[in-house]
Amino acid sequence: MPDAFTVLWTQDTCRALRKEGRVGERPPVAYSGAHQSLPAWSTAKTGDEVYALHVKQCEVFVVSRMRIVDRERGECCGAAPVNWQDSSFPGHYDWRMLGAGGCGAEAIHVDGTPVRFDQQVPGELLEQLTWRNQRGKTRGLKYLVNGRLERFVSLQGFYRLTPESADALAELVGP
Repeated sequence: MPDAFTVLWTQDTCRALRKEGRVGERPPVAYSGAHQSLPAWSTAKTGDEVYALHVKQCEVFVVSRMRIVDRERGECCGAAPVNWQDSSFPGHYDWRMLGAGGCGAEAIHVDGTPVRFDQQVPGELLEQLTWRNQRGKTRGLKYLVNGRLERFVSLQGFYRLTPESADALAELVGP
């Protein structure tokens, strides 16, 4: 059974998606990295789902649900950079704001739902969401007050959802 994860897309990332006209388009790629500048998708594998989340004014939104297609650098990525000035993934230039320039960036090919900023996660659902680590320990969101996320620190990173929470987000996003 595939796993499901969440990743937080920052204000800068979401602003760039809007500015570059990517709202309504399906992301073909996302990026993982070994440095703290990018979340590490190292525990995710082909077939897993990733929910890209965004926090705005204490409300949480699902920006896109992405199913991982592969983790290999393909021809679609373009030529590998020869020096530091070259683009890391020229074939995915339109989606560079998702982390193409991050330190040690790795392209993760995905089949994503269209980018949107209106799919709010209701406060009741936020209170029920749980994540689990590799040892099986679960946790919920910190800094949640009356269904509003006062601080987003517990969403920063790349985290595995419990099966129940993955099902709840899948139901929210729909087919």
